[in-house]
Amino acid sequence: MEGKGGPSAPGYMVAGTGVEVFAATARRLRRVVPYDAAAWFGTDPATVLPTTPIRAENIEPVHCESYWHREFRMEDVLTFRDVARSADAAGTLRQATGGRLGRSARYQEFMRPQGYADNLRAAFRIGEGAWGVVDLYRFADRPPFDERDLRHVTGLTREVAPSLAGLAVTSKRGRPGEATEPPGTALFDDDDRVTLADSHAERWFRELCGSLWDKPSNSLWTAAIYSVVARARAVAAERESGPAVVRLRGDSGRWFSIHASVLHDRRKQPGPVSVVIEPATSGQIVPIIVEAYSLTPREREVTECVARGHSTTEIARRLHLSPHTVRDHLKAVFAKVDVSSRGALVAKLFGEHYSPFMHSPDAELVHVYGS
Repeated sequence: MEGKGGPSAPGYMVAGTGVEVFAATARRLRRVVPYDAAAWFGTDPATVLPTTPIRAENIEPVHCESYWHREFRMEDVLTFRDVARSADAAGTLRQATGGRLGRSARYQEFMRPQGYADNLRAAFRIGEGAWGVVDLYRFADRPPFDERDLRHVTGLTREVAPSLAGLAVTSKRGRPGEATEPPGTALFDDDDRVTLADSHAERWFRELCGSLWDKPSNSLWTAAIYSVVARARAVAAERESGPAVVRLRGDSGRWFSIHASVLHDRRKQPGPVSVVIEPATSGQIVPIIVEAYSLTPREREVTECVARGHSTTEIARRLHLSPHTVRDHLKAVFAKVDVSSRGALVAKLFGEHYSPFMHSPDAELVHVYGS
């Protein structure tokens, strides 16, 4: 699908929903990089926490909970965060361990019991933001992943990332969050099970994950909710830095913001994890929309000033630029966002994309078994 400007410019492999993007990429990848199992996740580009879409190939749902436990609550190598921050945005477990796979908890507890002998991970990154990740596994009867495999995968990530980001700027609307809709709060115990939840949290969890929202078999729950809880514990233990926050959309089309933090007693001992879930506001969504259009830092500043109603002269004074430079930045922004006026720019970023910001509302979780 081709479009003007932004992530959907000609040459990018935008292919409908996020699930379709992952399915098309998997078909292409298998022809040049054979693998035996895979997990594909859309991610919040600010935190690399999983959202939708989710595609699992030959990985049973029963592994989801331990999958995220290892990712955030255990010391390991080649985590998704490590991959997203690395220069190539890709790597193999054999490389990361220097061939000593036993150093990895993922190998000891997940790979070796199932006969996997190597793991390749890659992030679908634009600039500093990762819009998705992929996790590939090979059995011991295949050769390990090599540099050729890495080149093929990284070549595909440069196409997939704009495709996933392009879904952020579709015109499909969800239901916007409103100030009158209160946040919900839930407490998770040390086993990451819900012990207490108010009625608002239950309502939002139900809308986001369905009526069986708190069941371990709910893959969206174990991927998105469990990962943000696990991330909060990792931050509290100083194994990770930054907020434990994820933004994702439910079947209703409404976007949610979920924040987790570890509570402490008076002796500073860690206790349950508090999770606050609420309908996402435009302020939480628009920064990601702006990132999806690949605006430079200066273009973002100019756009924010336009949204506040500042004139070209006022923008130039506030940003210490010449009016001519401001106009040049505006032309570049208009081209990327595919608009022709300030009013259209504000309407598109702060109106049209008030609610959708990352993936198509008909994106779904898919489990695939067999080759």
